[in-house]
Amino acid sequence: MADSVPVRCPTCRRENAFTPPTFPCACGAPLTMPVMRGGAPVEIVHRTWEGSWVEVRCEDCGRQDAWPAPESGCACGTVVRVPVVPVPASPKPLTGRPAAHRPSPAAPPRPAPTSRPDAGPPPERPAFRPVTIRTARDCVTAAAQYLKWLGFGDVARAQERTAAGVDLRGTGVVAQVDPSTRATTLREIECAWLNGLADSAVAVFFSLAGYARDARSRADALHVPLFVMDLTGTPQPVNDAADELIAEGAGPPG
Repeated sequence: MADSVPVRCPTCRRENAFTPPTFPCACGAPLTMPVMRGGAPVEIVHRTWEGSWVEVRCEDCGRQDAWPAPESGCACGTVVRVPVVPVPASPKPLTGRPAAHRPSPAAPPRPAPTSRPDAGPPPERPAFRPVTIRTARDCVTAAAQYLKWLGFGDVARAQERTAAGVDLRGTGVVAQVDPSTRATTLREIECAWLNGLADSAVAVFFSLAGYARDARSRADALHVPLFVMDLTGTPQPVNDAADELIAEGAGPPG
């Protein structure tokens, strides 16, 4: 676990202990946000997508990517963004080879979909048997059955729905289900993606009422598979990521 650092609230001047978050790098190594000791935290008044990410380089593999900016909350109600150590400028390559590509903050890294051991097409699946939706619980059940049909055989309902909204977990997959009658929001998509990132898993979203336009755009950028469900309990793919998940699956159906 990373050591905590003191963060002084700019509003009440209270000093709070803050433990920098750790995320899994694409190379598999744990990457702890390099919080700047003694740096001045900045109160978050207006959130922006660009301002919510910081560039950090993995000390193990040298990969530089955009990660969620560390934030700390104070008892007085102030939320601050904790500064991190800036990534040093990369020296110009001495050879004629181009420098390695790295994604921009607008396109943060995403966990790779669970791959099948063989390179061939997935086996033919039997017809999906939908679960008629009458309650919110039925929505979660239908989503679980669909993920199992895709090959995530050990998918199970989360014992407790976290604040981030994880409803289903399985090997290589986390899923969130929105059974409400309003369109799923951008924030819910981002939370689902972060849960997938933290678990090194594919994050999948199921919605009964569809998605807001900005939520759909963000899901496309983050490659989050989106599905909508009708009252028959049959999920339908909404974006390319969902079509790819159907085509690739997670292996033979369980």
